[in-house]
Amino acid sequence: MLPKFKIQKLSLLKSNSGLRAIIANTGWLFADRILRMGVGLLVGVWIARYLGVQQYGLLNYAIAFVSLFSPFATLGLDNVVVRDLVRDSSHKKQILGTTFWLKLLGGVGSVLLSVGFICLIRQDENSTVWLVAILATAGIFQALDTIDLWFQSQVQSKYTVVAKNTAFVIITLIKIALLKMQASLIAFAWASLAEIGLGAVGLAITYKVKGHSLWVWRWSFPLAKALLKESLPHLFSGLAILIYMKIDLIMLGQMLGDNAVGIYSAATRISEVWYFIPTAITSSVSPSIYTARQTNEDLYYRRIGQLLRLLVLLSLAIALPMTFLSGTITSMLFGNAYAGAGPILAIHIWAALFVFMGVATSPWFNAERLAHLSMYRIIMGAIINVLLNLFLIPSYAGVGAAIATVISYAYASFLSNAIHPSTHKIFQYQMKSLFIMR
Repeated sequence: MLPKFKIQKLSLLKSNSGLRAIIANTGWLFADRILRMGVGLLVGVWIARYLGVQQYGLLNYAIAFVSLFSPFATLGLDNVVVRDLVRDSSHKKQILGTTFWLKLLGGVGSVLLSVGFICLIRQDENSTVWLVAILATAGIFQALDTIDLWFQSQVQSKYTVVAKNTAFVIITLIKIALLKMQASLIAFAWASLAEIGLGAVGLAITYKVKGHSLWVWRWSFPLAKALLKESLPHLFSGLAILIYMKIDLIMLGQMLGDNAVGIYSAATRISEVWYFIPTAITSSVSPSIYTARQTNEDLYYRRIGQLLRLLVLLSLAIALPMTFLSGTITSMLFGNAYAGAGPILAIHIWAALFVFMGVATSPWFNAERLAHLSMYRIIMGAIINVLLNLFLIPSYAGVGAAIATVISYAYASFLSNAIHPSTHKIFQYQMKSLFIMR
């Protein structure tokens, strides 16, 4: 039998190894998002200046419209699949194969829904219909994001980062060429689709290089039923999330026109660019939280509390300076034509506090199998957002939409947890996280 101190030392080494994997994985995700945030923001600003407020607004209207149907491409499977792969990777072939075919079918469905609804809403605007059709096709290629779920479960997101960033860099160079050539708006939509396609091909190549094969994946109808049964709440939650994240753009477009969408999009591009931070950190930490849930409840809640405090602190560090510098930043980046984006950004940036807090609690809802409650609170948040937009947009335009967004995010990610008995505990941890100096 090993002496006690040797057992403890081995345990510590194992723990440190897991921690190093989490830190390395988070580092890769941050490198990915920082590259995309920096280069993407600069090229995005260049495109906004080139297209002008109206066309930039139309492009963002189409992107927002397509995003409303994107949950049907993923079917809410991601968190469920990662969790199951962490728990038992011996059924990898069936899990990945079934997930791929479900996502492929969902991607086709999302294209049909997007095109069908845009034809009803803007049937006389061929350019808008074409934009939506091109951008929606990306949902089909995203079926290969199933590979990313495997890398996430193994805390090896660096492979996804390499594959997708290669595509990002190539398409960014193409977008710069399109700017130099003074290309049409449709050309930029095709470039966005090409980026998703190249990223999917890159993932497949990386997966093969790492010694895996797509051809061994197997479809399982019983597993498909089981996955869908558990993922449907996530699907509707994702749909509700995108409604209260994107409905403001669509309502602005329908009520005030594409110019209002262009101004609002300039503000939200700066505000939402930070949302990669909680996603990157949480996706890396989630496997360790799921593992702790099975072995040690105290450690489980300690990790959740630490994640909440970290993300709340980071959100405040972003929101406070951005509030006072919003006008300067929007004018400097987008130009005087987008000057109206400053007041919108000063308000909208505070949605980050609740976005960060909501993402931090997502592993808890998943581990506790309370996805249905998460779905209800998000649906209610979406309803609140729509009602507030109807009331505020006519009088306050983009500023009103920003106020509606912050209030709805606060309800869905934070205040709603105080209502249901099953979520009181996580609400207490959220409250504690606000006292960051404690």
